[in-house]
Parts: sequence; C-alpha cells; structure tokens
Amino acid sequence: MGTVTKALSLLGLFSHTRLEMGLSELTRLSGMNKATVYRMMSELQAAGFVEQLDGDRAYRLGSELLRLAALREAAVPLLSVSREVLRHLCEVTGETSHMSLQRDGRLTTLTHAYSSRHGTRVAMEDAEILSFHATGSGLAYLAFAAPGFADEVLAGPLTRHTPETETDPDRLRAALDEARRTGIAESVGGFEADVHSHAAPIFGPDQIPIGALAVAAPVSRMTPELKTLIRAEVKSSALALTQRIGGFCPAAYPA
Repeated sequence: MGTVTKALSLLGLFSHTRLEMGLSELTRLSGMNKATVYRMMSELQAAGFVEQLDGDRAYRLGSELLRLAALREAAVPLLSVSREVLRHLCEVTGETSHMSLQRDGRLTTLTHAYSSRHGTRVAMEDAEILSFHATGSGLAYLAFAAPGFADEVLAGPLTRHTPETETDPDRLRAALDEARRTGIAESVGGFEADVHSHAAPIFGPDQIPIGALAVAAPVSRMTPELKTLIRAEVKSSALALTQRIGGFCPAAYPA
C-alpha cells in the first residue's frame, strides 16, 4: 500500500465499537509498526482528520471529515435522498428500513429509519458493518455484483452469526440465483436471531450495485401479507432511488 492508502486504512479502523483508539490498538489492528502508525496519525491529526482530547492519548475522528462529508452530500445528495425513501418505506410497511453502501469490500449501513407503528422493532446502527452472506442486503448486493466478487466472498471464511446463518457456499449460490430471478434477496435470522429482512440492490451509473435498500422486521410479525407488501415496496423504492442518484439497472435485473 502507498502512504496515502495506509493512512486512510487507519481511519477505516474506527467504528461504533471503536469510537476512540490508542496508538497500541491502532498498531495491532493495522498490522503496521508503531513508529509508522504514530507518524501517520500525527499527520492526520495536523490535517484535522483525527483529534485527541486534552490529556487523553486516544484518537477519535476529527472535524475535517464532517466538512468533506458535507461537500460530498452537496455534490451527490445520496444521504438526503435515501432518507426520504427510507421514511416512505417505514410509513408503508411499519418496519425498520435501512440503506447500505459497499466500499473496499465491506458493506456498511449508511442510514436507517424507524416506524412508530410498533413498540418492538429491529434496531439498527449507522456505520454498522453487515455480513455479505448472512444479510438480505449482502445477498442482494452479491447477486448483482461485478463478476467474481461473489465467488471471492463465498470462497473466504463465512462467519456463523447465529444458529440460522447459512454458510454452505452451494446453498448461498442458490439464494443468489433466486435473488437474480426476483430482484430481491431474503434472510431469516442469518445476522441477528429472529430478524427477517428483504433487500434490493441500488445501482450506480455503471450498472454495478453500490449498496442495497432493505426492510427488517421481527420474524413473529412477518405474515404472508406483510411479506408481499415489503417485497413490492423495497423493490420499487430501490428502483426509484437508483434513478434519483443517476444510476441504471442492468438489463438482467427483473425490474
């Protein structure tokens, strides 16, 4: 990796479970030597990409990232547009909706929305890393990903998140075939126990998916009627979002 790539990879180590990290933890997670990590974090801090609290050695993400995020949103208002779509999905289905983006081989939740219709709902976190093989969003992405991407994922270690997580590559390929046929992927208890999710891919200008739009509900509430409603709404909403961000569905997508 080049110097810039190495520095950016350090920023990618931060997550909801690692909002602040010290030099030793960054060194361990990155696999770089301590002197290199210290030098890069110092440069990132000088540029405003990370910061340290007074008297605290731990690093956290800095305010410069907020400025760049605002500029990105001004140029391509993906976040604001997706939130409109998610609110609609919540209102219509009465369940939790969320959007995820793929970058550097990881699928991460960008934003989510809750419905006020039920006291019990599926909880989400923004910036949560989703499993490709164990979530509806991940399967929806894999089904229409660039050639070879799904094979690469299925050839690697497949974590068993719950007793219901499918880890057999052949069965997962069958699930991807079904998603290609219908345009929608489905997961029941694969990532979180008792959660039933449906998802559809969101495509970019190059007809390659950039992420997925999903609705997640408790298994106990997933009646045939609700399932039919969610499948129709999540697919039409994903198509609408693809169009609004300037994307195009591939000819093979059953739109």
